[in-house]
Amino acid sequence: MNALTVLASAAFGSTVYLTALSTVGQLNQRASYVKVAGLIATGIVLCAVIGIITFASQSVVLGFILGAVLTPPVHRRILRRRAHAAGS
Repeated sequence: MNALTVLASAAFGSTVYLTALSTVGQLNQRASYVKVAGLIATGIVLCAVIGIITFASQSVVLGFILGAVLTPPVHRRILRRRAHAAGS
């Protein structure tokens, strides 16, 4: 396993997570039929990305999963710090 490949894949997994989170946030502000169509399209794209990654090497899959798993708690912590700093 190449450590650099794992790190690059982790960054990509993190980017995919944040992009999906932003997309869902934008879709929640839309009308119901647009929201459903957008969520279906987002799900198809995520499945395609994950499918492409599974054909890659083991280190790419490991890095992608690592990035996608570590990003949510870090993102929540950053958002809490911003809210705390804005409230001060």
